Amino acid sequence: MADSSSESISNSGNQPGKRSWTFTLVLSTMVPFLAAMVVYQLDSFDPVPIPIHQLGQAPMVVSLRNDHMLQGAEFVGGGKVQGPEDIAYDPESRVIYTSCEDGWIKRVRLNDSAVENLVNTHGRPLGLVLGHHDEVIVADAYKGLLNISRDGEVVELLTDEADGLKFKITDGVDIADNGVIYFTDASYKYDLHDHFLDFLEGKPHGRFMSFDPVTRKTSVLVSDLYFANGVAVSPRQDFVIFCESIMRWCKKYYIQGNKQGQVEMFLDNLPGFPDNIRYDGDGHYWIGLAAGTSVTVDLSFKYPFIRKLMAIMEKYGVRVTSGKNAGVLAVDLEGKPVSYYHDHKLSAVTGGLKIGNCLYCASLIYPHIIKLNLD
Repeated sequence: MADSSSESISNSGNQPGKRSWTFTLVLSTMVPFLAAMVVYQLDSFDPVPIPIHQLGQAPMVVSLRNDHMLQGAEFVGGGKVQGPEDIAYDPESRVIYTSCEDGWIKRVRLNDSAVENLVNTHGRPLGLVLGHHDEVIVADAYKGLLNISRDGEVVELLTDEADGLKFKITDGVDIADNGVIYFTDASYKYDLHDHFLDFLEGKPHGRFMSFDPVTRKTSVLVSDLYFANGVAVSPRQDFVIFCESIMRWCKKYYIQGNKQGQVEMFLDNLPGFPDNIRYDGDGHYWIGLAAGTSVTVDLSFKYPFIRKLMAIMEKYGVRVTSGKNAGVLAVDLEGKPVSYYHDHKLSAVTGGLKIGNCLYCASLIYPHIIKLNLD
């Protein structure tokens, strides 16, 4: 009896401690959860459904693939071209022009990979193309559309707004034979620093535009685009291709003929998010894919509340998706995939161009241009 009574007293004495421990556990679990719910409800970020149902359902078939393009690749620029977002090639001088993160437009000689500074825009140059009068046309995310003399001595602002709206991310650019410049503003709402929020919000803030150097007129050709990006004029000069990164497709806008002013699909259901697009003069367009698709991204595109959570985490400095498996896709003049070069270790590949027997790849983050021998 004495032992039983002692055990009973001992058990009874432990009850308050157990209750206190249980309460502490529940409280420590619930408080962060409730705080997160409050933050979620009070945050004004309001993502909407993305019309992914408009994407083609058939998976893309590519006859030639290189899933490990880093194997055997070379790095051009020796760490002197940080974030070379786009490249343009001058075959006469055998020089690549590239737009760098620190604001510099740089030239890279192919014969010895030497790098020289041309001019600093004091912004963030993205797309660029060589003009018809020894100039370089630059889409600077912060400055607008620029005309830079080939010696770098003159920097002229061509345009930085359309229809009363300032450009926030002047992005892709190309020039037609008649001198008209076609370019994109990826978003009129978010600037480059917050461009990820444009993806997460899921609203079409992008525009595809033209600038006529004779009349100095900027015209909005297509609006309500999902992060409008790369631009390429067709070799026949009958249409211009523009990419919408969020929707993983490229469309064409007719600038001549019976379909002038009309928009048609050029290529959709890409295996990644398209950035710059370049015509190589040999029957192929090369499309930079900044990141491959993933389960996380697919789910977030389907459910807006996931994108809101991602946006809140982004505001607190937590990046949810790594954006791997970047690369370059080559398609023919009709938009049929021909070859696909990518690597699961690559991120933010923003463009590619075949020069001779080599593929040169631009990126948003690396301190070099990636060179891959295609033979």
